Amino acid sequence: MALQKEELSKNLLLSQAHIWNHIFSFIKSMSLKCAIELEIPDIINCHGSPMLLSELVEALAIKEERTQSVYRLMRILVHFGFFVKQSVSTTKGCDEEEGEGYLLTPASRMLLKEGPLSIRPFLLAMLDPILMDPWQNMSKCFQNDDVNAFHTTHDGMSLWDLAGQEPRLNQFFNEAMASDARLVISVVLERCGAVFHGLDSIVDVGGGTGTVAKAIVKAFPDISCVSFDLPHVVNGLVGSKNLTYVSGDMFEAIPNANAVLLKVFLILIVFLF
Repeated sequence: MALQKEELSKNLLLSQAHIWNHIFSFIKSMSLKCAIELEIPDIINCHGSPMLLSELVEALAIKEERTQSVYRLMRILVHFGFFVKQSVSTTKGCDEEEGEGYLLTPASRMLLKEGPLSIRPFLLAMLDPILMDPWQNMSKCFQNDDVNAFHTTHDGMSLWDLAGQEPRLNQFFNEAMASDARLVISVVLERCGAVFHGLDSIVDVGGGTGTVAKAIVKAFPDISCVSFDLPHVVNGLVGSKNLTYVSGDMFEAIPNANAVLLKVFLILIVFLF
């Protein structure tokens, strides 16, 4: 009987911990978003050496009373692998003191503003209230006749409709897709470039501002590439000899080509948008 009670108590605690882990999982993404908005990775990168907490607070140009808040933020992000701490010696007058400074990790380097493969825009877009609020309304969507939770949240409009009316949303979403595509296509071309051999033409459906198409035609000048997307995305964009921007609706028609390229946007369409 005692063993049964002990096992029951253990299972209850494990279940509670499992639930708590999911309840507070947002802390990871929101803490990271905070650090990006404060430009902490860029500040540490520009510092060029392990950066003390006091130096970071000073560089952030915030009140000294916020020092402990910055410490707690950095402690969380160190725990999740976005920064590391390293011992550093500092000199104050004639005294030398030992402290701990912050350095970037490979993950935080991918969030630098000017990083060649930065996914900073993708992070900020996916965690923007416009895209986050629909998750708060998923239960409502199950109880009404809306197409999905985005429609429930934004007065019956789809992401694509709203982006056509809101220049800010259109810009940050296109930048997000471009930053994600930049990394993906660089790996694809390096590891799987053979799949493009023998092709004369490709249409990138949902190609946005042409990040993937530009990379393909640069690597394979003999391939003609079409970046196909909605009018508000591609209007005004200028192509080149073997890159063309075409506007339209993929559910109505897709330009002819030897191959059709589809990326992550299908997941967004099916699940939430």
